[in-house]
Amino acid sequence: MVDPRGFLKADRQLPERRPVDIRIQDWHEVYEPMSPSRLQTQAGRCMDCGIPFCHNGCPLGNLIPEWNDLVWRNDWHEAMERLHATNNFPEFTGRLCPAPCETACVLGINADAVTIKQVEVSIIDRAWDEGWVTAQPPERLSGKTVAVIGSGPAGLAAAQQLARAGHTVVVYERADRIGGLLRYGIPEFKMEKRHLDRRVEQMMAEGVRFRTGVEIGVDMTVAALRHRHDAIVLAVGATAWRDLDVPGRELEGVYQAMEYLPGANRVQEGDIDMAPIDVAGAHVVIIGGGDTGADCLGTAHRQGAASVTQLEIMPMPTADRPDAQPWPTYPMTYRVSSAHEEGGDRVFAVSTEAFVGDDAGHVRALRLTDVQWQDGKPVPASATSRDIPADYVFLAMGFTGPEHGPLLEQFELPMTGRGEVVRADNYVTEQSGVFVAGDAGRGQSLIVWAIAEGRAAAASVDEFLSGSTNLPSPIPASARPLTV
Repeated sequence: MVDPRGFLKADRQLPERRPVDIRIQDWHEVYEPMSPSRLQTQAGRCMDCGIPFCHNGCPLGNLIPEWNDLVWRNDWHEAMERLHATNNFPEFTGRLCPAPCETACVLGINADAVTIKQVEVSIIDRAWDEGWVTAQPPERLSGKTVAVIGSGPAGLAAAQQLARAGHTVVVYERADRIGGLLRYGIPEFKMEKRHLDRRVEQMMAEGVRFRTGVEIGVDMTVAALRHRHDAIVLAVGATAWRDLDVPGRELEGVYQAMEYLPGANRVQEGDIDMAPIDVAGAHVVIIGGGDTGADCLGTAHRQGAASVTQLEIMPMPTADRPDAQPWPTYPMTYRVSSAHEEGGDRVFAVSTEAFVGDDAGHVRALRLTDVQWQDGKPVPASATSRDIPADYVFLAMGFTGPEHGPLLEQFELPMTGRGEVVRADNYVTEQSGVFVAGDAGRGQSLIVWAIAEGRAAAASVDEFLSGSTNLPSPIPASARPLTV
C-alpha cells in the first residue's frame, strides 16, 4: 500500500486557481498544475482500504488505490496503464467530473478525502507530455461495421472500444466538429479543446472514421444507415432542454444556455470574431444553479457583463453533509466553483414569475418571488415579489432526454415515461442490433456515467457481432450510482 501514515502526516491540498483578475481576461483553464512531489504526498494519503468505496462511487470502477500507490512510488507510466484500464478519457473526467469517488472515500468519513480527481488528471497530463499515450489499432479486422450516432463521451468511448476490438466504426455527428457537449457545451476555461482534439487524432489512428455534418434521419435515413452497418449505437445524449413557461418567455434576450454557450466556444475555435450573444456591459440573470448555470456564469464574466445573478429554486445547501445523505452517497452541499469565485450573486429559494419587457420587446427585468418548501413542493412566500434588472436571461434548468425528431421517429423505438429510449440491461433496444448508451437511455447524468455506459454498450455490441467479447464486462443499464 501507499504510505501507511500518509493521511496522518499530510492534509488534503487542491491545485491553486489562477488569480481571478487575470483569468477572466482569457479563456485558458483555471487551475495551475501541481508539482509531482505535492501530488505524491496527496496520493500517499490513500489508505488502500480493505473495501475501497471509491470504486463504488465511481461508475467507471477506477482502480483508485492502485494508481495512487503507483504515483506515490513514482511509477507514473504504470499509473497511466491502470488509469486507462477503466477509463478511455481520464483527461476529460479529471477536469469535468464532480468526483463522486471523493465523497465515497473512506478517509472522508471523519477527515478530508483523498484528492483523487487531481491525481487522476495529473497522471494523464504527464502521460501526454511524455508521449506515453499512443494509438492502439487492432491486430486484425472483424469485417463487421458499427455506426455510432453522436460523438459525446458515450459515443467516443463506445467507438474506441469497438475499434480496438477489430470492428470498423463510423461515428456520425450532426455538428461540424466532433465532441458533442464536450465541444460546444463545455467552456474553454473548464477544458481546453486541445485535450479533445488529440483524443480524436488517436482514435483516427486506431481506425475510427468520423463523419461530421451528418444528421441521421435528415441527411441519411435510418433505413440507409441500417443497410450500411451491422450494428448501431445510439449515443445522442439528452439535449432536449427544459423550458420555463411563464409570461414574457417570448421576449428577446431570453435564451436557453445551449443557445448561448456554443457561440463563445466557436470564438475560441477561430470560427467567428464575436459570439452571436455577447453580454458585455449587460445585466445577466441565469436560472438554474447547476454546472450549466456555472458555465454561463464564467462565460458572462469573460465577456464583461456588468452584473450576473444566478437563481436557484432549491434552498441554499448546507456546508456539511446532510443527515439524509450519509456517506458514501454524493451529498448536496454548498459548493463554490471557479466561476462562482469570479463574482456574481447567487440567490436561493426563489421562483421566476415572469419576464418583464420594454416597448421594443426585449427583456429588461425578471420578476421573482421567494419560495418555501412544503411537502417537497415550492410554495410562493407572500409579499416577496420583486423585479431585478435583466438584459439577458439564460435558462440552465437541465435536460429532459433525447430530442424528438426524424432520427427517433424513423427508429420507431419506445420511450420511457421520463423521455429516454427504452433498453434492456445489455443496452440493446427492441430492435436487434440497435443499442443505446449514455444520456439517451439513462437521462441527464455525469460524464463518468456516459463513458462507463459507452464502454459497457461496446462490450454488448462486440458480443452481438462476434458471439463473445474480451472487452470489459458491461455494467447493467439499470445500474444506479451511490448518489442522490
